Amino acid sequence: MTTGQDIHDLVTRLYPICRSISGDGVRATLRILREIAPLDLHEIPSGTPIFDWVVPKEWNVRSAYIAKPNGERIVDFAEHNLHLMSYSVPVNGRFSKDEVLAHVHTLPEHPTWIPYRTSYYREAWAFCMRHADLVRFDAAEYDVRIDASLTDGSMTYGELYLPGRRDEEVLFFSHVCHPSLANDNLSGIAVTAFLARALMRTEREFSYRFVWAPGTIGSIAWLATRAGVLPKVRHGLVAVLLGDSGVFQYKGSRFGNAPIDRICRRVVARRGGIHLPFEPYGYDERQFASPGVALPVGRLTRSPNGGFPEYHTSADDLTLVRPEKLAEALEVLQEIVEAVEHDERYVNLSPNCEPQLGKRGLYRSTGGTELPERQLALLWLLNRSDGGHSLLDIAEESGIDLAIVRSAAEELVAAELLAKR
Repeated sequence: MTTGQDIHDLVTRLYPICRSISGDGVRATLRILREIAPLDLHEIPSGTPIFDWVVPKEWNVRSAYIAKPNGERIVDFAEHNLHLMSYSVPVNGRFSKDEVLAHVHTLPEHPTWIPYRTSYYREAWAFCMRHADLVRFDAAEYDVRIDASLTDGSMTYGELYLPGRRDEEVLFFSHVCHPSLANDNLSGIAVTAFLARALMRTEREFSYRFVWAPGTIGSIAWLATRAGVLPKVRHGLVAVLLGDSGVFQYKGSRFGNAPIDRICRRVVARRGGIHLPFEPYGYDERQFASPGVALPVGRLTRSPNGGFPEYHTSADDLTLVRPEKLAEALEVLQEIVEAVEHDERYVNLSPNCEPQLGKRGLYRSTGGTELPERQLALLWLLNRSDGGHSLLDIAEESGIDLAIVRSAAEELVAAELLAKR
């Protein structure tokens, strides 16, 4: 049985790896995930057109630092991989203090944190460091070394397909392009990997597809190369930022009231969470929501992007994500899966007035008091099971928890009063 500590241990193992939108760090991450779930690795060559984009060159870095002429290093990639701006081009030379500082990012408002910065599609170089360490720049010149490569290679993503009784698919997506950031998005990577493992061990009505890919360019590449899969996607969820102490937040799909929206709103609300309307900004849900794709894909987070102080800084570390919060996130995803799996439609086999439930042991023997919720669910099911109302429809109309409605439906089927449509 998976525990929150199991998930946190995976996050801890992945944390030191330098990931970006391409390169060996992504491959190393996906190979470790293979130990949890047997995903396939896919490589898309640099230069491949994908809609309006082109797969970029592959980036790998071996070392990077700024040093004084005496060899004392001011900032060193080996100390923390956020110290180098992602996709920095190779550099090897001596520069004046002003020239170097023009290529340094800090956070004055958080002087002990290292910012996370990228330059994927414009050739540039920069270092990121603690603002408090700027006082170490007390020489006139500095040696800058970035031993990195930008070459024609490929971009890697991982995919796992779990067939069910139906060809219709449920899609889970998590981005894998961030370096040492524990909540964003190692939490999502790890939680979805354990969800995939759990689903492998169960019988499935729907088929499930998990994709772990670089943000933006990865989802675009997957969409551009999976045209045959897209018509099968009935429900989808981008699962990210799941390990901090914020309440759950569900951001709706482009449709706003698709079944995945209705299910997630209910599951999140039961835990005191928040519903956010769709907007074309955020994570990869915006790619799945583009008009030419138009898939019913929402997004589940705790604190959203930009919604917590540690976001995109070195303070998003292993202390920010907590085992119990990771475990709860897995439970929420499993609740969502349960609701998707069992959102059936039924037909009342005794439709002419209410059947006598008491003689079947389904109804209270003493009247005159408020009806228990379970028994009220039985009456709602018998009234609305005309083949046109799903369990989700009935739960929403009645205000009764979906799990109670589903359990009541099972009782009525066992009593031969309901049948699946």
